[in-house]
Amino acid sequence: MKKTRLGEFEEVILLLVGILGNEAYAFKIADEFESQTDRPVSIGAVHSTLNRLSEKGFLTSEMGSASAERGGRRKRIYSLTASGQRVLSDARDFRVSLWSQFPGFAGG
Repeated sequence: MKKTRLGEFEEVILLLVGILGNEAYAFKIADEFESQTDRPVSIGAVHSTLNRLSEKGFLTSEMGSASAERGGRRKRIYSLTASGQRVLSDARDFRVSLWSQFPGFAGG
Protein backbone atom coordinates (compact mmCIF):
# COMPACT_ATOMS: atom_id res chain seq x y z
CA MET A 1 0.00 0.00 0.00
CA LYS A 2 1.34 3.42 -0.92
CA LYS A 3 1.85 6.12 1.66
CA THR A 4 -1.36 8.07 2.12
CA ARG A 5 -1.99 11.30 3.95
CA LEU A 6 -5.43 11.72 5.40
CA GLY A 7 -7.65 14.71 4.82
CA GLU A 8 -8.94 16.37 7.96
CA PHE A 9 -12.42 14.89 7.62
CA GLU A 10 -11.02 11.40 6.99
CA GLU A 11 -8.77 11.72 10.03
CA VAL A 12 -11.65 12.78 12.26
CA ILE A 13 -13.86 9.95 11.00
CA LEU A 14 -11.10 7.40 11.70
CA LEU A 15 -10.60 8.84 15.17
CA LEU A 16 -14.32 8.65 15.88
CA VAL A 17 -14.42 5.02 14.77
CA GLY A 18 -11.66 4.31 17.28
CA ILE A 19 -13.38 6.29 20.02
CA LEU A 20 -16.81 4.71 19.47
CA GLY A 21 -15.56 1.11 19.33
CA ASN A 22 -18.50 -1.31 19.05
CA GLU A 23 -20.86 1.65 18.52
CA ALA A 24 -19.06 2.87 15.37
CA TYR A 25 -21.88 2.84 12.83
CA ALA A 26 -22.65 5.63 10.36
CA PHE A 27 -25.45 7.44 12.21
CA LYS A 28 -23.62 7.30 15.54
CA ILE A 29 -20.42 8.54 13.85
CA ALA A 30 -22.35 11.45 12.29
CA ASP A 31 -23.94 12.33 15.65
CA GLU A 32 -20.58 12.19 17.40
CA PHE A 33 -18.96 14.31 14.67
CA GLU A 34 -21.60 17.00 15.15
CA SER A 35 -21.29 16.80 18.93
CA GLN A 36 -17.48 16.99 18.95
CA THR A 37 -17.06 19.65 16.24
CA ASP A 38 -20.29 21.64 16.56
CA ARG A 39 -20.53 21.40 12.75
CA PRO A 40 -23.28 19.74 10.73
CA VAL A 41 -22.48 16.72 8.56
CA SER A 42 -24.56 14.82 6.05
CA ILE A 43 -24.98 11.09 6.46
CA GLY A 44 -23.99 10.77 2.80
CA ALA A 45 -20.61 12.38 3.49
CA VAL A 46 -20.05 9.98 6.39
CA HIS A 47 -21.04 6.94 4.31
CA SER A 48 -18.83 7.89 1.36
CA THR A 49 -15.88 8.57 3.67
CA LEU A 50 -16.35 5.25 5.48
CA ASN A 51 -16.44 3.47 2.10
CA ARG A 52 -13.32 5.29 0.89
CA LEU A 53 -11.43 4.51 4.11
CA SER A 54 -12.48 0.87 3.82
CA GLU A 55 -11.23 0.74 0.22
CA LYS A 56 -7.90 2.17 1.39
CA GLY A 57 -7.67 -0.66 3.94
CA PHE A 58 -7.99 1.54 7.03
CA LEU A 59 -11.35 0.15 8.16
CA THR A 60 -13.19 -3.13 8.19
CA SER A 61 -16.88 -3.57 8.83
CA GLU A 62 -19.35 -6.24 9.79
CA MET A 63 -23.06 -6.34 10.27
CA GLY A 64 -24.19 -6.07 13.87
CA SER A 65 -27.26 -7.71 15.29
CA ALA A 66 -30.75 -6.46 14.56
CA SER A 67 -32.32 -4.07 17.05
CA ALA A 68 -35.92 -3.19 17.81
CA GLU A 69 -35.06 0.51 17.82
CA ARG A 70 -34.13 0.22 14.12
CA GLY A 71 -37.21 -1.77 13.16
CA GLY A 72 -35.23 -5.01 13.11
CA ARG A 73 -32.57 -3.65 10.75
CA ARG A 74 -28.92 -4.39 11.38
CA LYS A 75 -26.13 -1.80 11.72
CA ARG A 76 -22.84 -1.93 9.85
CA ILE A 77 -20.18 -1.60 12.56
CA TYR A 78 -16.76 -0.24 11.54
CA SER A 79 -13.41 -0.88 13.18
CA LEU A 80 -9.86 0.26 12.57
CA THR A 81 -7.39 -2.05 10.89
CA ALA A 82 -3.69 -2.10 11.78
CA SER A 83 -3.14 0.11 8.72
CA GLY A 84 -5.80 2.50 9.98
CA GLN A 85 -4.13 2.74 13.37
CA ARG A 86 -0.77 3.28 11.68
CA VAL A 87 -2.03 6.06 9.39
CA LEU A 88 -3.62 7.81 12.39
CA SER A 89 -0.37 7.55 14.31
CA ASP A 90 1.54 8.95 11.32
CA ALA A 91 -0.97 11.83 11.01
CA ARG A 92 -0.59 12.65 14.71
CA ASP A 93 3.21 12.52 14.51
CA PHE A 94 3.19 14.76 11.42
CA ARG A 95 1.00 17.36 13.13
CA VAL A 96 3.03 17.29 16.34
CA SER A 97 6.20 17.77 14.29
CA LEU A 98 4.71 20.81 12.55
CA TRP A 99 3.44 22.31 15.81
CA SER A 100 6.84 21.85 17.43
CA GLN A 101 8.43 23.86 14.60
CA PHE A 102 5.97 26.75 14.90
CA PRO A 103 7.86 29.46 16.88
CA GLY A 104 4.79 30.69 18.73
CA PHE A 105 4.12 27.22 20.16
CA ALA A 106 7.48 25.45 20.12
CA GLY A 107 8.49 24.10 23.49
CA GLY A 108 5.05 24.51 25.04
